[in-house]
Amino acid sequence: MPKISETDLILNDDGSVYHLNLLPKHISDTVITVGDPTRVYRVSQYFDDIEFEMNQREFITHVGTYKGKRITVISTGIGTDNIEIFFSELDALVNIDLKSREPKSRRKKLKIVRIGTSGALQEDIPLGSHLASEYAVGFDNLMSFYDLPQDDFEREMGLDIQAKTNIPFTPYVVKASDVLLEQFASDMVRGNTVTTPGFYAPQGRTMRIPIRFPRLLEDLNYYHNKSSDFWLTNFEMETAGYYAMARLLGHEVLSVNAIIANRIKGKFSKQPQKVIDALIKKVLERI
Repeated sequence: MPKISETDLILNDDGSVYHLNLLPKHISDTVITVGDPTRVYRVSQYFDDIEFEMNQREFITHVGTYKGKRITVISTGIGTDNIEIFFSELDALVNIDLKSREPKSRRKKLKIVRIGTSGALQEDIPLGSHLASEYAVGFDNLMSFYDLPQDDFEREMGLDIQAKTNIPFTPYVVKASDVLLEQFASDMVRGNTVTTPGFYAPQGRTMRIPIRFPRLLEDLNYYHNKSSDFWLTNFEMETAGYYAMARLLGHEVLSVNAIIANRIKGKFSKQPQKVIDALIKKVLERI
């Protein structure tokens, strides 16, 4: 395989990867990710110590230990475009020799847990609950640029969702890591999470601009594949990108969500930070 070019893998003057500004030594075997950069501090406040900090754009990184376990926590910002940058550079740090610009012969598999916030699409998912995304449904177009392998069930669900919601594209559907579901999600709600390319119209919100799919929220709420008992439980803006990139690159990934809104009831949590902090503590205890 030819060396990776300087414009395909861009490095900073210190040898760190371009956007994350990190070196291989900063990546632990388990990585926690959050969208909001300020949430990095909400995770690392529980660390026994912090050995390294990096502030670069929306990508904030803390490396430290929790009960003797070394953990890297990184913020990604919003959207699957950021997830592609994050995942590509994270994988490069562990699976490419940055000096020779060649893939390593032995590939490393990371465990990555996303701690996010989300809005429920079903009335019976209460505010304050914690939801683990068993499947992610991508409404974004990131995988239009990759050859994502999917099994028959995933392809069938994507086609069925398109047919029943009348959206003009086929969503991609990807399963979470079974290993991490077992490790982290024993007492969480199991869900199927829709990842959207925006927060307003793509999630059925409208203010001053008329939206193209005014029934989208209702259609997602009512969607049900009876043969597999497959419902859509919540939506946010990153999970499908995580699951797809993890499959392409060979890592274990799970997205867990603090439910701070119920879109069907039109309710928003009065104490969202308490819900998020409880989820952070739960994840840290299970690493």
